[in-house]
Amino acid sequence: YRDFWFVSFNPEVARLVDYLAGATEYIDLVADQALEGMRVLPGTHQYACNANWKLMVENSIDGYHGAPLHHTYFAFLASQGDDEGTKALRSGQARAYDLGNGHAVVDYPAPFPRAIARWHPIFGESAKEEIQAIRNELEHRHGSERAYRMAETCRNLLVYPNLLLLDVSGLTIRSVWPVRPNYMELSGWALAPREEGSARLQRRLENFNLFLGPGGLATPDDIEALEACQEGFEATSED
Repeated sequence: YRDFWFVSFNPEVARLVDYLAGATEYIDLVADQALEGMRVLPGTHQYACNANWKLMVENSIDGYHGAPLHHTYFAFLASQGDDEGTKALRSGQARAYDLGNGHAVVDYPAPFPRAIARWHPIFGESAKEEIQAIRNELEHRHGSERAYRMAETCRNLLVYPNLLLLDVSGLTIRSVWPVRPNYMELSGWALAPREEGSARLQRRLENFNLFLGPGGLATPDDIEALEACQEGFEATSED
């Protein structure tokens, strides 16, 4: 679907478009950002977490942990001259939706710089004109309302049971693999429009790694919090 491939070894599997149900709307919002389609960039983020895999799924679509857990990231953005991120997170406008067949999404005003078409001082003044041109092109192709959704809102999509499509500070596919009840392994890949040149791609990847990378300002927060939760779940009481 839209150049995303899903494989099943079940000969009686449901038609893909039927299985994806309401998730197709949010895959479309990602795919339509590109003129020539999306590509998976070389390189894989692989890491692990000593917690139950369902915690990572919930973490990805809860809609409320961003401001308190990722304070360091948003404080950094504010220090660069833009405090709109924290305000967006605290606006109360995040909404979570059941998309059918176990799929879900949280949709919210963008608290992040977005390489697609939302300029931030961390990109530098020299990037402002180009990012505005990208926004103008999106409006030309899709109209102002849909271009606004692509540029000024974010979405964390769960394709049940363990695939995440995160359209946030970066654009990534993340798979969550249960290994043991208290241990998961994760793989992440960055996405980008096929037509993006080197300067735009570098801006996108730097922004991606700042928040989403295993050594970024957010992913370690999530891992530490989920592992602490798991420790609590496994605690026992003694008389």
